[in-house]
Amino acid sequence: MMGRTWTAIAIVVACSSCSRHEPPAPLPSTPACPIQFRDVTRSTGITFVHTDGGSGNRYIVETVTGGLALFDYDGDGLIDIYFLNGAPLLGTPVDRPPTNALYRNEGNWRFTDVTSRAGVGDAGFGLGVAVADYDNDGHLDIYVNNYGPNVLYRNEGDGTFTDVTRQAGVDAGNLVGAGACFLDADRDGWLDLYVANYVDFTYDRHVTYPIQGYEHYAGPRDFNGVADILFRNNGDGTFSDVSKESGIGLHAGTGMGIVCADYDDDGDTDIFVLNDVAGNFLFVNDGTGRFEEKGLLTGFAYDGFGQALGSMGIDCGDYNNDGLLDFLMTSYQDELPVLYKNLGNGSFEDATNESGVGAGSLPYVNWGVTLADFDNDGDRDAFIACGHLQDEVDKYDDSTSYEVRNIVMMNGGGGRFVNVSDACGDGLAPKRSSRGAAFDDLDNDGDIDAVILNSRREPTVIQNVSRANNHWIQIQLRGVQSNRDGVGSRIEVAAGDSRQIAEVHSGRGYQSHYGLRVHFGLGRHSRLDRLRVRWPSGVEDVLHDVPVDQLITVREGSTGFDGEGAHHGK
Repeated sequence: MMGRTWTAIAIVVACSSCSRHEPPAPLPSTPACPIQFRDVTRSTGITFVHTDGGSGNRYIVETVTGGLALFDYDGDGLIDIYFLNGAPLLGTPVDRPPTNALYRNEGNWRFTDVTSRAGVGDAGFGLGVAVADYDNDGHLDIYVNNYGPNVLYRNEGDGTFTDVTRQAGVDAGNLVGAGACFLDADRDGWLDLYVANYVDFTYDRHVTYPIQGYEHYAGPRDFNGVADILFRNNGDGTFSDVSKESGIGLHAGTGMGIVCADYDDDGDTDIFVLNDVAGNFLFVNDGTGRFEEKGLLTGFAYDGFGQALGSMGIDCGDYNNDGLLDFLMTSYQDELPVLYKNLGNGSFEDATNESGVGAGSLPYVNWGVTLADFDNDGDRDAFIACGHLQDEVDKYDDSTSYEVRNIVMMNGGGGRFVNVSDACGDGLAPKRSSRGAAFDDLDNDGDIDAVILNSRREPTVIQNVSRANNHWIQIQLRGVQSNRDGVGSRIEVAAGDSRQIAEVHSGRGYQSHYGLRVHFGLGRHSRLDRLRVRWPSGVEDVLHDVPVDQLITVREGSTGFDGEGAHHGK
């Protein structure tokens, strides 16, 4: 993340422009921005405060914690929040060790701390998290990727969880974790588990660097990289480490954010892993759970100029509505985020400049990220969480800051983004050093809200109060042959001249989890002509003439759906 030197490589798969400076001037914004966010943090009842476990020694792991998860843990139809926390590092005295925290959504933007009651207050050094129903029992489970042994919490269905890490065999050892994802790598109906690792840090390898009289955190190049881990789900509550035979364990990296997605639309799930100041990995699935690393060959390893960036968080979505999944990656200070445009031939093009998605982000360190339709107009906007990792950077670098605002980029249509951070309400007013960011409909009113984990501070909870009066639909899946929540399924919707796609993911962004309920903005279209679901099993379900402005449940192999009613909360 720091101490970079750039080395150009001879192979540049696809470069859309010839300059890596600030993108061209954005399209003009309208006086009344269609996207409006409200900061509701103080009224939520959330008292969680993040710690990075530091005491001034400046261990590298302090800089990379942590993520959070949005999911409905108790099945009441409301999205709850699980925050990861750091833990006391060597030399850090504490009276009461901090823990992760689970907040139950009570409705009306009020949340209750149920950590102790639920039994999910892990006191480890939290980095990444993913949520999925790994045992197909109808309840969502939690996996936490730590610095130190990881934790798997099995949801008992009664509001409590049980730590089943040891019997499941997924503690992953004493490593520095990163992102995590559940995916059905071999399409057997059971969700496997991908665990990313960062660097080979131990206290006896700790180093810092003086910069203008201030101690500076070490970077990933000061340590060796570590291979990631793939655990195969055995279907009996246990997992087997198949890293080597799957091809995953053959490649050491400096993992950060990850997402699993079928980028080449061949019916199986591939794995996108960001590596900090090293080439990113794209593990292409052969359909049986064996993978070949093709980051360089596809154009995903580096930016369009062959440069390895301080890769942080990643999300995917079809930003230009051409039927192909694109990928947005955040980066370090003085580096633009990278929008990897899917060309449909197995390769990507760096479309950052032509899209304008990096406008305003260049001076800052960028972390959490999403591609989501915040104004329900039928195209995906972008949100980028910002904040430096050097807490004294303001004292020696006046081009950036430790605590800054986050960034919202509105998709103006045709795949061109506009920075509307100044015009979209007080939800963007807080200046923090943000890390993980997660996005879902927290009040069931049909638009996407946000929760941001801020280093050493309280989180930011953002209500979407956009009043565009556009239509929308949300879809949750229930697998039969496939895994219960349809993770890895592709959903296509058609309404008039609008065509959109999305997938169900478990784990995404910067070491976070969100979005098991898939959301589409539909603009002025008041009905879906067609909804198509392609499940990991290969089953395809097609529904016609579907009412909108509601959350619906589609069951694998069915010819209909269960609607949960329209919500008009504005």
